[in-house]
Amino acid sequence: MKINKLLNFQVFAGLIVAASLVSCGNSNNNVSTATGWKINDSKGGFQYNTKYVQKTPHGMVPVEGGTFTMGRVQDDIMGDWNNNPKQMYVQSFYMDETETTNLMYNEYLYWLRTVYPQDNEVYREIYKSALPDTTVWRSKSGFNESLITSYLRHPAYANYPVVGVTWLQATDYAKWRTDRVNELNLEQAGFLKKDAKVQEAYGEAHFSTETYLQSPESVYGGNSDIVLKGKNNKANEGDRNLYATQNYGLFISKFRLPTEAEWEYAAIGLVGKREYNNYQGKGKYPWEKTNKTKKRGRPQVLNTRYANYKQSRGDYGGIAGWSTDNGDITTPVKSFPANDFGLYDMAGNVAEWVADMYDPLLDQEEADLNFYKGSVYYKNKIGPDGKVVIVNDQNIKFDTLSTGKLRVRNLPGQVAQEEFDMSTLKNNPYTGIVNKKDQLPKSDKISNLYDAKSRVIKGGSWKDRVYWLDPATRRYYPEDQASDYIGFRLVMTKVGPKSSKRKTKN
Repeated sequence: MKINKLLNFQVFAGLIVAASLVSCGNSNNNVSTATGWKINDSKGGFQYNTKYVQKTPHGMVPVEGGTFTMGRVQDDIMGDWNNNPKQMYVQSFYMDETETTNLMYNEYLYWLRTVYPQDNEVYREIYKSALPDTTVWRSKSGFNESLITSYLRHPAYANYPVVGVTWLQATDYAKWRTDRVNELNLEQAGFLKKDAKVQEAYGEAHFSTETYLQSPESVYGGNSDIVLKGKNNKANEGDRNLYATQNYGLFISKFRLPTEAEWEYAAIGLVGKREYNNYQGKGKYPWEKTNKTKKRGRPQVLNTRYANYKQSRGDYGGIAGWSTDNGDITTPVKSFPANDFGLYDMAGNVAEWVADMYDPLLDQEEADLNFYKGSVYYKNKIGPDGKVVIVNDQNIKFDTLSTGKLRVRNLPGQVAQEEFDMSTLKNNPYTGIVNKKDQLPKSDKISNLYDAKSRVIKGGSWKDRVYWLDPATRRYYPEDQASDYIGFRLVMTKVGPKSSKRKTKN
């Protein structure tokens, strides 16, 4: 009897120990719950960032995703009826708190001019293809010549939104920005030589995210003194002699132009109008939410304007001594209060490029999750040897735009891209994709005004009337042309949970 009790106790104690071991295995991020093997063992084996937390990128603010009515305008003075209301859902993302400024874009131009010296004819074309068109300020019946020579470069305009940039140039800038942030992350983690990014980058010998992920031995021209394979002492011991991979959590999500749905959702800034899981109305203009607030016990003036736009013909900024928006053309970013998401100038200042191709006939059958109307997609080009093709001075390709200017397809040092065959997705109502070789559905009224290279622009600008400040309004512009009233800002997809905190009624 005593023996049986002893055996039962030993079995029970063994179960407790086993349970505790399983529990410890589940709570220990460095032990696999599938095999029990160590993860990130200093002796080698599987390496993975088990404590990854996405941080808000520099210069951006988080926008928690949610549902909203896209395309709900109170008026349609243009008579286009190109934005019928549709219930949409967007996932969480990060967005630049301001429009891209001249200072930010000049850093991009400096990098291009430094890495690709202008005494090389091919490199000179690369630099020219990224230059904004400053002649957009020129007018046949107005004198703006000083803006042509000073607006982009002069420090007085450093914090003004960059204009004269095409949709294509904005997407190229986004790719460059992604590479530069990833390059710094890898340097700080010990996978790239310190300061090589400013001292040793030249021509095709520089850092490209896609090149590193697909062919790391080709980065920086294959210089192993720069691409360290974790040899730096800052790297974990288990990372020594290994290239960094996506598992390490060092590579950010790509910077990109926002989709139309993301931009409109962010511009509405509904977070201040929420009660539990319902939205209480919709403000048409950014100042409507503040008209009824009080300051020092007194109501604010109802005609206060919190955006830079054209008041009426010949009135861009009021009279002297009573400047309604303190601007005649664009104004410095952050000149007006941010919306409830913390985003500045989502109404006025400059209209902004978004990623979508323009199509006026959007209906309820379109995708209602992360809606995006795309056109052309690309994939990595594979050579005869089965490896990705790295662009160099000999195989570099330029496209001739409708303006006669050249645009480089991929920079030397990057992975060559080729068009992805979209024929299998043609006419699929849930993809939001149209083959660029097909003519888009068009109404008789505007049959000759837009095509697959027309991109949506959102938001009003310094030269627009108040109607265009409504977030739901939409227009289009050719992707390879620029204007003095169109700028852009970038977004980044938030990976992982929608929000770090669960919302409750309390």
